[in-house]
Amino acid sequence: MKKHLLSAFLLAALFIPSLAQQTAPVGLELYSFRDQFKADVPGTMAKVRQMGFREVEVAGTYGMTLEAFRKELDKNGLKAISTGASFEDLENNVPKVINEAKILGAKYVVCAWIPHTADLFTQGDADRAIDVFNTAGKLLADEKITLCYHTHGYEFQKIPDMQATYFDYMVPQLDPKYVNLEMDVYWVKAPGEDPVAILKKFPKRFLLAHLKDRKPGTPNTMSGHDDVESNVVLGAGDVGIAAFMAAAKKAGIKHFFIEDESSRAMEQMPKSIAFLQGLK
Repeated sequence: MKKHLLSAFLLAALFIPSLAQQTAPVGLELYSFRDQFKADVPGTMAKVRQMGFREVEVAGTYGMTLEAFRKELDKNGLKAISTGASFEDLENNVPKVINEAKILGAKYVVCAWIPHTADLFTQGDADRAIDVFNTAGKLLADEKITLCYHTHGYEFQKIPDMQATYFDYMVPQLDPKYVNLEMDVYWVKAPGEDPVAILKKFPKRFLLAHLKDRKPGTPNTMSGHDDVESNVVLGAGDVGIAAFMAAAKKAGIKHFFIEDESSRAMEQMPKSIAFLQGLK
């Protein structure tokens, strides 16, 4: 009898991922597996599930309709917490953004890039973003969707003749009823800032976070661009992921997503999950 019960359990574990695989402690930014998704959406989605992820952030549908992509998510028991939106759509076509979020079932919309010339971010760029985000954010809030701006490094450039950064300038002018933030810890570290210090400087403004670590010795940059191969396994870099996670639990962050943009993302991901699972 015991032998039959054991066989039945093992058989069930093969077909029920929740029995065979421990759930990941955080979500996944699907852009991490963009190359795999381009080749095989259903197969890659199944791998995401098998790794233990249950929450994801969507960054494109790789040639699929939104409806078809949502079906793949549902089939694999994956919940789209957030989805990306371009600055241009937030400025000119908010109904499109709302429709896309609703089809995917996402409660957050994230914008990861403010248009600016070359590598120079200016007062005009910041003012334009404040206006667009507050306006679009209110329209999204009316539909029970929360807008978040994703840090990308260039907004930490110093305002001329001042010690303050453009990020310091922007955040207080983004109405927290309509606009909040997603911290990409890599893109806070890249310009030389401390993710934990930024969390404390702007309490309760970060609702989402990207977890991404940086190869030690990587030069700082304020351009918003870097070599994706500098992305390493969480805990192996110089970002300070453990300290960030400890602080983030007190800072009001609601959802975390691992993002690994390197060509080794599929190989590194289980190690990053294991690092997070080992944190106290």
